[in-house]
Amino acid sequence: MRKPKLSHQHLDRRRRGAYLIPSLFTMANVFCGYFALTEAFKAGLLMGQDLELAAQHFDVAAKAIGFAVLFDGLDGRIARLMNTTSPFGKELDSLADTITFGIAPAFLAFSWGVRAVIPEPATAFSAHLVSAGWLVSFLFVICSAARLARFNIQSLPGDTRPERLEHKHFVGLPTPAAAGLVAAIVHVTGGVPMQELLWVPFWLLLLLATAILMVSTWRYYSFKALDLRQRHKFAVVVVMGTIVGLIWFYSQPVLLLIATSYLLSGVVAKVTHSLRRGRAPVHHDAQPDGQTQKREVSDPHSEAL
Repeated sequence: MRKPKLSHQHLDRRRRGAYLIPSLFTMANVFCGYFALTEAFKAGLLMGQDLELAAQHFDVAAKAIGFAVLFDGLDGRIARLMNTTSPFGKELDSLADTITFGIAPAFLAFSWGVRAVIPEPATAFSAHLVSAGWLVSFLFVICSAARLARFNIQSLPGDTRPERLEHKHFVGLPTPAAAGLVAAIVHVTGGVPMQELLWVPFWLLLLLATAILMVSTWRYYSFKALDLRQRHKFAVVVVMGTIVGLIWFYSQPVLLLIATSYLLSGVVAKVTHSLRRGRAPVHHDAQPDGQTQKREVSDPHSEAL
């Protein structure tokens, strides 16, 4: 029995519906970012009244950013699996990431790690820390927006620049990873702010380093090579299932370990590449006048790092 042929009108409706599915995950991403902002704001208002309730709101804000990282990873993969990628979807995703992985984690980092720790009334030293917190959190937002803008430019077709985005690597720390690190640190404490004022400068230095990594040219693995449409070994399924189970039962230490390991992976790769270049053998090419010219043997993987 032959299947009835679908008309062009029905095909267009199905096509439009397919394009909406990735956008729904993007909207979920935006909702998580907005929800994280409201929870961090509520926690800030409760700091002087109920520390336990404020910590719960901080923790919920961190969890919302964590779910946003999941939704952000799903919308792109679903769009590629369904072959429904579009310029509109890319721009919408970038705007959503600016809110969820730029503004929301910066506000959470300032509220939890600076404003909630500064005692009242503020001293001259603590007042300077608050000003530094505003500045560093703002730089975090600016760097995340610049990172997303550079990603969009490097994704344009016909871009032949040396730093063009590669399939297996991101140029600079991705904004979801930077936001995930902030959320993981807040979550591992259960949302309870730091009690010692001297920890605030170290917290600001970590935020500043994370912001700089976002706009750096250091390479981070993108996991795009993991194609869900292809067959994989059963060991890969076991490993992924184990990771999901560990996150479900031990979310605090496991998420912090994952976020920290990914951030350090780019640093380790850069340092390793620099050491390899420093140890590369140098050959002397003979010149017509009897002089020699030093020539460094390039690393075949230098373009990837």
